[in-house]
Amino acid sequence: MSISDRDLAIEAAEAGATVVRSHYGSALKRFQKFAGDFATTADVEAEKAIIDVLRAARPDDLILGEESGHTGSGVTDRLWLVDPLCGTLNYAVRNMLVSVNVALRTGGQATVAACADPFTNEVFWTDGAAAYVRRDGEDERLTPSAESRLVDVNLDPPFPNHEVFSAARMLADEGFIDQFRPRVVSTTLAVAWVAAGRRAAYVTDGHLRDSVHFAAGIAICQAGGCVVTGIDGQPIHTGAGGLVVAADEQTHAALLVLIADQRPHQD
Repeated sequence: MSISDRDLAIEAAEAGATVVRSHYGSALKRFQKFAGDFATTADVEAEKAIIDVLRAARPDDLILGEESGHTGSGVTDRLWLVDPLCGTLNYAVRNMLVSVNVALRTGGQATVAACADPFTNEVFWTDGAAAYVRRDGEDERLTPSAESRLVDVNLDPPFPNHEVFSAARMLADEGFIDQFRPRVVSTTLAVAWVAAGRRAAYVTDGHLRDSVHFAAGIAICQAGGCVVTGIDGQPIHTGAGGLVVAADEQTHAALLVLIADQRPHQD
């Protein structure tokens, strides 16, 4: 292997980001996927660019791409999770809040990951041991911080736990209003921002084990020292599922209390 997995993840994410930038502001063809969701020319071409980079260096690895699905037939536990453009609706209406996500999962764990912001030329990345942001070729270690009190929430469906948890209901809770300030950027770039100290926390419902959207951000936050669990406080990808990623234990505990308050109380 002439390139490390870490550098390959960064190179692949940067290749996708280059395509995303090149199409920004152009007339984009839309490909309907299902109700309320679509891909664009930029999604499809960015994914191809990412996969081309991965295939050239790791021809035997498996790949799960958001647009192309599973590819590769080798017998291996190495799976690349590729989200070529997270925030497609933002992008389609010329909002620059998007990310390009690439993660490698081996033995059930994401071991390296990169989340590229095409418009700031930043790449958040991890080698599994620590988390960094790369700007102009220079790497800076990420430091989580809850100082901003900003909590990003995902309000896009599906909501498998809607009977006992709703992010929208949490936002209306007086306890949330007293402690935090909500943000909704509608891209998993915000997950990486928790590791970078730009968000105090991120909360979403959903089953995320094989999610190409969340794999990179979760890996970056775990390596960066964030507190990462499901919405019930259980280890990620167990129990009720979902995601609560927080910069520190205090913020995480406060959010779990708010989430638990939505569950029916037994007399």
